[in-house]
Amino acid sequence: MPAEPRRFWGWHRLDPRYARRLVADAGVRPGDLVLDVGAGSGVVTAALLAAGARVIAVELHPGRLATLRERFADRGVRVVRADAADLRLPRRPFRVVANPPFAASVGLLRRLVAPRSRLIQADLVVPAHLARRWEAGRAPGAGRWRADFEVGVVGVVGRGQFRPRPRHDASHLRIRRRSGPR
Repeated sequence: MPAEPRRFWGWHRLDPRYARRLVADAGVRPGDLVLDVGAGSGVVTAALLAAGARVIAVELHPGRLATLRERFADRGVRVVRADAADLRLPRRPFRVVANPPFAASVGLLRRLVAPRSRLIQADLVVPAHLARRWEAGRAPGAGRWRADFEVGVVGVVGRGQFRPRPRHDASHLRIRRRSGPR
């Protein structure tokens, strides 16, 4: 019987201080419904809770999923096992503040700007080259989604903000709906 293919779980943990800064820069308010996609060990989730958000933490890795469930069991966080690129989004208006797995970033971004998405705003830590491409309108489907969303790079997230360090800096990418959700 052939060996099962090895799964690679690329994960760059965000420094907790930068996670708090990301949440503050996103303007999260008490009561906002916010997804933390690729929640890992929960540093962004914890910062979102401190800001008063209602949090859905999304994680695929079984070990990190268990850690999230244990850490946030009695704090009102809904922990969901799902792939960032194949995520069922809420049917009501929501926000995203996350450091998603870099390999899943494109699939997640496409899903967030899909026609029936109720996304209000997303603040994501993504590879810098990807952020530049989306900001310039050279991303898949840009002709369609640019009518509904504005996209911009808020700032650089240096390699030193992660453990382990990625090969290149990342960017804080913001996607904001131009008008209220449909």
